Amino acid sequence: MKLAIRKSHERGQANHGWLKSQHTFSFADFYDPQFMGFRSLRVINEDHVAAGKGFGTHPHKNMEIFTYVLDGELQHQDSMGNGRVLLPGQIQLMSAGSGVTHSEYNPNTENSAHFLQIWILPNQQNLSPRYTEWHPQQNQDSEKKVLVISSDGRDHSATIHQDADVYRVILKAGEGITHQVSNQRAAWLQIMQGEVTINGTLLQQGDAAATEDQGIITITASSDCLALLFDLA
Repeated sequence: MKLAIRKSHERGQANHGWLKSQHTFSFADFYDPQFMGFRSLRVINEDHVAAGKGFGTHPHKNMEIFTYVLDGELQHQDSMGNGRVLLPGQIQLMSAGSGVTHSEYNPNTENSAHFLQIWILPNQQNLSPRYTEWHPQQNQDSEKKVLVISSDGRDHSATIHQDADVYRVILKAGEGITHQVSNQRAAWLQIMQGEVTINGTLLQQGDAAATEDQGIITITASSDCLALLFDLA
């Protein structure tokens, strides 16, 4: 099985003072023709937002956008009337559809907020906008591999308008999981914390690995690890 590796230090860098962001794929002023996206996966931005700062109200259209909070708090408000404060381990998923505006702020006046924002292309255009959240069930806090987003909402996952399954992976040092990549599908593994080996290749925080080959990937933690695993059509 062939793996493509995206190292953390190769990502695009942006520092706006209140926002420090690292772009896995081409985004805003960062352009890398070799990393325009992967299948339906279009954006993975790792953001640090300063205390009391945030993104003002801005529009989105025809994009599935979700945020995974790693540290701190993130306050979301949108034109659909939703207002939430998300905490670490929680996910918000917004289907922008025909058009929506929203803002994201760090409501904490002392500590920064750290999160991943991810965009996935939808399989239909101009759908009605929708907002959902995923919070871990009581018995999921220690599960190694949990489905958090899917096209059909199975296993209490949030629902996305795309043939994409997204898993949260939590491993302690020495633990491992496997994942079957089916024919004509692809996988992308994004390391959020810690380090792992995937089929023997070492990945550290911020690194990613991808494959479009059918087969089994084996993920083993070298240290306590948190990651997202995308299974994409």
